[in-house]
Amino acid sequence: MDHIKKYMEVNQKRILEDIKLLVESDSPSINKELTDKCKANIQLLFQRYFEYKATEIKQQKYGDHLRFEFGDGEETLLLLSHFDTVWDKGDLKYKVKGNKVYGPGILDMKAGLVQAIWALKACKDLGLSLNKKIVFLCTSDEELGSPTSKLLIEKEALKSKVVLVTEPPVAETGALKTARKGSSRYVIDIKGKAAHAGNHHRDGRSAIKEAAHLIIYLEELTNYTTGTTVNVGTVKGGGKLNVVPDSATFGVNVRVKTMKEQKRLDQLIRHLEPRTEGVTLKVKGKMNRPPMVRSNRTGKLFHVAKHIAKDLDFDLEEASVGGGSDGNFTANLGVPTLDGLGAVGEGIHARNEHILASEIPERATLLCKLITTL
Repeated sequence: MDHIKKYMEVNQKRILEDIKLLVESDSPSINKELTDKCKANIQLLFQRYFEYKATEIKQQKYGDHLRFEFGDGEETLLLLSHFDTVWDKGDLKYKVKGNKVYGPGILDMKAGLVQAIWALKACKDLGLSLNKKIVFLCTSDEELGSPTSKLLIEKEALKSKVVLVTEPPVAETGALKTARKGSSRYVIDIKGKAAHAGNHHRDGRSAIKEAAHLIIYLEELTNYTTGTTVNVGTVKGGGKLNVVPDSATFGVNVRVKTMKEQKRLDQLIRHLEPRTEGVTLKVKGKMNRPPMVRSNRTGKLFHVAKHIAKDLDFDLEEASVGGGSDGNFTANLGVPTLDGLGAVGEGIHARNEHILASEIPERATLLCKLITTL
């Protein structure tokens, strides 16, 4: 048996205990206090296993980020993980049902972060040599589009030869991710004119009616053939039922496969005009993550991982997915980026979010061997 895999199997219980520690530390992206408490638990693991902590990059609005260095080398390999989640405090509980381990952010992506720590710990404990210095970034705002960590990630990526992202692999297939859609986010505020709905309805200008026109128009820009989706995910407006509503707001998320399509839709949305006379609108937002386009260098990187997996007696595939990650930023810079190297499971952003405990040794071994091979 591969000695690294045996090491992970022997330590599987301890790895699960570390995952539990982080999962039970709720860390919603928008709650700095809670996210920083989770950060402190990550620091606890670094101190316990390496006898030194990560450098803390302080933030005012969101949680602090962590930058951990391991090993030496003229070239750098960048590891990316995030510890913020989409779940509010108390939304989900940590629980174990057979081989499935549930909890907020366990799949996306606290288990992957812990597996990365154990991949480095295996290098230390087993005396494995490295070809590159490892820089491990643990960030706190990925679920918000990485507003404070984007520049940090790009800065480190530009100094790195390769980037490995510990987001989960594709559900069911376990495929790694070599391409992702780009994403854009917008909020559209509409101002109309209030009026009595019975006596003076003709004098009013309904902001909600205008929003309805725009929502239908934008949603119909979705084109599954080209891979473009436009999703209106939030809507609010109006007040009393007997008043023509003078305000409405809705949020839009756009996913695309190419930068050309992303720019086209960005121009279209930011230059929207109202359909109703007397109504005004304001568009806020922009392109957030560029598409992660599969490059030849990323393809070569995947084939290294595929060869390692074969040596571990399992088949590994690659996939293009609709969700975005911080790997979008690094791939857009031309740095070979391999994503999906985290824990196996299902239910990202869903109440059934879980990992498969039995897959931990294999995936942690894959990551460890990839780190030591590159």
